Amino acid sequence: MQALLLELIKNNTTQELRPLLQNFSKEKIARVRSFHRSMWGYYQSTPLVELKELAAWLGVRNIFVKDESGRFGLKAFKGLGASYAMACCIARELGKEVDEIDFDYLTAEDVREKLGKITFATATDGNHGRGVAWMARILGYDSVVYMPKGTAEARRLAIAREGAAVRITDFNYDETVRLLAADSEKNGWTVLQDTAWPGYEEIPLWIMQGYTTMAGEALEEMPDTPTHVFAQAGVGSMAAAVQATVIAQGYEKEPVFTIMEASEANCFFRSFEQGRMLPVGGDLETIMAGLACGEINPLAWEILANHAQYCLSCRDEVAALGMRLWGNPLGKDQKITAGESGAIGGGVIGLLDKYHNLKTELGLNKESVLLFFNTEGDTFPDKYRDIVWGGSISVDFRRKNV
Repeated sequence: MQALLLELIKNNTTQELRPLLQNFSKEKIARVRSFHRSMWGYYQSTPLVELKELAAWLGVRNIFVKDESGRFGLKAFKGLGASYAMACCIARELGKEVDEIDFDYLTAEDVREKLGKITFATATDGNHGRGVAWMARILGYDSVVYMPKGTAEARRLAIAREGAAVRITDFNYDETVRLLAADSEKNGWTVLQDTAWPGYEEIPLWIMQGYTTMAGEALEEMPDTPTHVFAQAGVGSMAAAVQATVIAQGYEKEPVFTIMEASEANCFFRSFEQGRMLPVGGDLETIMAGLACGEINPLAWEILANHAQYCLSCRDEVAALGMRLWGNPLGKDQKITAGESGAIGGGVIGLLDKYHNLKTELGLNKESVLLFFNTEGDTFPDKYRDIVWGGSISVDFRRKNV
């Protein structure tokens, strides 16, 4: 019997406002956005796309997609976290608070001279590493990026073009992170990683705070309060940042929050099932490279375990369908170019009527307002064309209640 394309699990949430959420207050989110706005020539809010005809097809009030495919010219949202965290690192080295500085200050020649040589290092499946390399280049610092085995050459080249020294390891993502951390300790590099471990929590928190700009923009631009919010999770940093930003709004009725992840790396699905944080091992082979992470960021877990209501485990066919669905819109709906990790939400939309029980469980009806995030564009152009044009990874999404 063929495995389900979508599997849903309900989380036993506590709705406890844990201390970590104090770092995601409305005031803090506004200060993070203020820093990003100071990045003149680089920062601008990305579009919130309204898909009215797709909403009518699904039978809901409206669907909105925050489209990050044009962010900073990097085709992904990750530069938000990398830029803010790097600013925080530099401010700390200078004995300042990040709120005391702006982008002009960071790019000043005398600041670089005062700090001397700094090498920022990270492990990545692609987008985060490019964001780190991009910001390091702009500010005049070196960067080193480790990538897991199986990394596409197009993603390696995109990072190398930003000036980073790139190494592809013989390990999966999680083991590559450990290798990067060990090598950074030996070489005196500053690790800018979007997941935490004991003794390394401050910088991952800064990265998560950087992601709140994306979520804050989306929520401010929405004409209606969302009833349902969907966010992708690899290690969970982005999803937790979105969840925290939603909580900070203080909605009278908090939207239903659903995590979406690749079935081959569904650590949140398994962890919700067991009620504790569990890893997923192995090669984590999925086309959703940005979600191919088998170990949860403990900071993200503190937020999501207590507030996310559901998790969807999605096979690669879901992402492939999403790429086609958003790239070939209904009627006058706007086209969205979404890469494999960015498109998972589109695939979920296309399959909800096929798996009608999921639509019912999530409480979707004619009054529902859905918010999704396209976290990346065609960051691997050949693969994008192979799936969208060539039809690889096919899926039957015709309506069939089960």
